[in-house]
Amino acid sequence: MLNRAILQGRLVADPELRHTQSGVAVATFRIACDRDYRSKDPNAQNADFITIVAWRQTAEFISRYFTKGSMILVDGRIQTRDFTDNNGQRRYFTEVVAENVNFASSKRESGSYGQQNSYGANGGGYNSGYAAPQQPAQPSYNAPSAYAPSGMGQAPANEFAELNDDDGELPF
Repeated sequence: MLNRAILQGRLVADPELRHTQSGVAVATFRIACDRDYRSKDPNAQNADFITIVAWRQTAEFISRYFTKGSMILVDGRIQTRDFTDNNGQRRYFTEVVAENVNFASSKRESGSYGQQNSYGANGGGYNSGYAAPQQPAQPSYNAPSAYAPSGMGQAPANEFAELNDDDGELPF
């Protein structure tokens, strides 16, 4: 069976961080995901509002680095719960349980958040997301002298050493 949800959207409000009686952190928040199409009706809703719940370190990471309006990428599973309300009516609730979360906006757009790019149950911890690599100095490549333009039409100089190993074994 497959139960996987990958969502990208903006937080509708600041995440709410709570702790269970045993001290486990849980964060609840909603994101607005734009629909691919726009209705011609100006009063129509053009986004879906999805409830997300995150547990433990993922919950703490979200509450620390995300605020209302932040763009977030959530990878998780869909979960349906049911409960009986105060009037004795049975209610059903569908939410996404976040397993991995990532920033989905630029640092400039969301403010500076250091190198902490993602956190998740499978991600292993802070810095497990995608970060722009440091740009190393560009190496300079020079063509060997045998391939220089002045030597056009000539065979390249002997740049390889000949192996004089006759034991029948490959050298690597």
